[in-house]
Amino acid sequence: MVTGKNTGSATASLIILLVSSSSCLINAQDITYPSVAHHPNSWINVPVFNFGFWDSAGVTPILASGTYVCGFHCESSKGKCLFAVSIFQINSSISPKIVWSANRNNPVKLRATLQLSGKGYLILQDLDGTPVWNTNTTGKFVSGLKLSEEGNLVLFDRNNETVWQSFDHPTDTLVPGQALVPGQKLTANVSTSNSSAGLYSVALTNDSLIAFLEPDPQQVYFGPLRVKHMNQGNIKVQYLNGSFDRFLLPSTSAAQFIQLGSDGHLRAYQLRESKWEPVSDLLINYTGACGFPLVCGEYGVCSAGSCTCPKAEGNESLLYFSKVSEGCHENIPVSCKPSDLHSHSLLELKDYDYFNFIPHIKNTDREHCTKACLQNCSCKAAIYRQQLNSSNGYCCLLSKIFSFKRKEENITDYNSLSYIKVQNPPYTFFAREKGPKSIAAILGSTLGVLFTLFLVVSIFFLRGNKIDLKAVENASRGNKKKDSKAVGKRSTRFSFEDLKSMTENFSAKLGEGGFGSVFYGTLPDGSKIAVKRLDGPGHFRKSLLAEVETLGSVHHINLVTLIGFCAEKSHWLLVYEYMHNGSLDKWIFPKDRELRLSWNLRRKIILDIARGLAYLHEGWTQKILHLDIKPQNILLDENFNAQLADFGLSKVIARDQDKAFTTMRGTPGYMAPEWSSAVITEKVDVYSFGIVVLEILCGRRNVDRSQSEEEMHLLSLFRQKAEEGKLLDLVDELAEDMQPNEAEVVKMMRIAAWCLQVDYTRRPSMTDVLRVLEGFMDVKPNLIYDFLNPQAPAAPCIRAGTTSVATPSILSGPR
Repeated sequence: MVTGKNTGSATASLIILLVSSSSCLINAQDITYPSVAHHPNSWINVPVFNFGFWDSAGVTPILASGTYVCGFHCESSKGKCLFAVSIFQINSSISPKIVWSANRNNPVKLRATLQLSGKGYLILQDLDGTPVWNTNTTGKFVSGLKLSEEGNLVLFDRNNETVWQSFDHPTDTLVPGQALVPGQKLTANVSTSNSSAGLYSVALTNDSLIAFLEPDPQQVYFGPLRVKHMNQGNIKVQYLNGSFDRFLLPSTSAAQFIQLGSDGHLRAYQLRESKWEPVSDLLINYTGACGFPLVCGEYGVCSAGSCTCPKAEGNESLLYFSKVSEGCHENIPVSCKPSDLHSHSLLELKDYDYFNFIPHIKNTDREHCTKACLQNCSCKAAIYRQQLNSSNGYCCLLSKIFSFKRKEENITDYNSLSYIKVQNPPYTFFAREKGPKSIAAILGSTLGVLFTLFLVVSIFFLRGNKIDLKAVENASRGNKKKDSKAVGKRSTRFSFEDLKSMTENFSAKLGEGGFGSVFYGTLPDGSKIAVKRLDGPGHFRKSLLAEVETLGSVHHINLVTLIGFCAEKSHWLLVYEYMHNGSLDKWIFPKDRELRLSWNLRRKIILDIARGLAYLHEGWTQKILHLDIKPQNILLDENFNAQLADFGLSKVIARDQDKAFTTMRGTPGYMAPEWSSAVITEKVDVYSFGIVVLEILCGRRNVDRSQSEEEMHLLSLFRQKAEEGKLLDLVDELAEDMQPNEAEVVKMMRIAAWCLQVDYTRRPSMTDVLRVLEGFMDVKPNLIYDFLNPQAPAAPCIRAGTTSVATPSILSGPR
């Protein structure tokens, strides 16, 4: 049963009717629950009665109203419980249908507690007292909790005004009367047996409805469909009896709901003869049966609703894929080793398309599109679309493959070709003849290829080592022993001529700054690289050696990979792993408004940066100070994993060394105030991290001279909005999903404020930042938001709000 500290209001209408002494069963109508509860109150998740009706349904009720019940919903076999609202037919054998839940990603156990406080919160705690969920309304006076006849769970104040309501936080289901507004979304369950948030979402963005696949970046498979009903800018899609905006539904007096399923379908269900039956599939008329991302599973091919696996046309003996229960399986997995890239080929799917098309290469031809995929280790498939009456088209490179679909006949404005990367089978797989001649031919050709490959590789490395050893020797005059030791053991040495060839004479520039330029290139094995050419006086040698020594000594998933270098006379170059999505600055200060990051991606990138810095400061045998953390030096791979780059200004100190003495270095706008004293600690990186976090959240530079004078400096604006309690006014207006995540966004801003304390002793370590981001500790209280005039700075300070425009240092810049 549900027990509480104040059981009077919770059970005022509790009526227990006697039943026959020969029966132990309790009927549903035996217990009537209230629809309203007042504070203070608490409920414990304990079953009602042994062998009772509610027990058999797995529900421990708290409130009931009409056909809805609110309480703990448990899976008895797994011992997992959700605090949820469900449709509950009292005189029916039908199981409760959950339409909203608070803790879908974190179920609680029996004897978990729900507490209602007049101080403004409703909080769910697990058996051990661990907080699992709350309404984030602390500080707002709450009079009580009620469940409406429409199924809306509401916190209300003394004036009966709504403080919080479940309708504003939908999960995977809508009920009649409920609406979606911009910033809200439905997210499907992982499966019918797993209530955690899954891959599919439906959201209202601006004035249109879309359905998309997560994780980021979003891959849209339906829409955008413009909303039909707009009233003086009040945009929403409301679920009414008989309609959901443009979608027509059967009108009925029976119970009904709309649910986004784990297969990506948005269906309306209706109660018919004691069971829920789908009465409408809302998206299928727009997408078609094959338009759902996983309709045929990974690598599956869909045609007219039927699923097959990709086949090699004209040679059925080449069976690259086999059917499995949920898609297709590679018979020969594609290897990503550099030595195996030459053994890849592309399997063409004629007249097949993909549910989502994001052009990665524009104004190109089919040959260059397929070549780009073969040369990219992470590319699994290429989709090429060519407009009719045009010689060039667009190329989409996929790093993860869902289902392909046959191109619809009514689409006549472009041709579409799909290519799946496959691993070539062993030579014996092709041999149809048997006998000594066939074996001898295969063996001879194989040995010939291997010998040629060995000869080419040997010449390449012998030539490269000969040239580069001489280059290092020439480059390190004046400190020969130290420099040769620094570069001799760490990374691959390239000759200038080799890099000139790999970059096609440095023809494809990726970016430039005060240090020089960065160019796109390709290694002989097909791997993509970014080549940083340092153009300037001799002090670049010191920067190159520092970067090679630092990155050659450490390895972490959130640090960029240095492949090699060239130090040859006047040629100073560094070779990095190519990062598909470039530097962070183009995503948070976008010239193209289509380049925007969701809240989940921003949060992930911030966490990645924190992990990289924590490793540099405390995860290695020595302490590494980066000293130039800024968006231009944070790179993003194809999955938006962030990696710290550009260690040309870094400084290595002993783990037990508290401070470092160094000349001022870095980028104005990101430099901590204590730089003016020339005595620094790793907290200078923490300060820079705080600036970057603010820029990620706000979508603007910390010093932006395109703004008005009062809004030019982000730190001044940050202080003002903190004092006014309006921090959300600062968030990036392009990120429509940040306002609904108010609590997390504000917490992230408080983390930034903690990192930006002018007195460096008040700043956290990066390990503490990680603990806060991962939910293991809270932000330190009593933060000082006056970033310009501290009470007692630890060292003479530069006024952070009056720094110049954030321009690259001479050794820094975009990749």
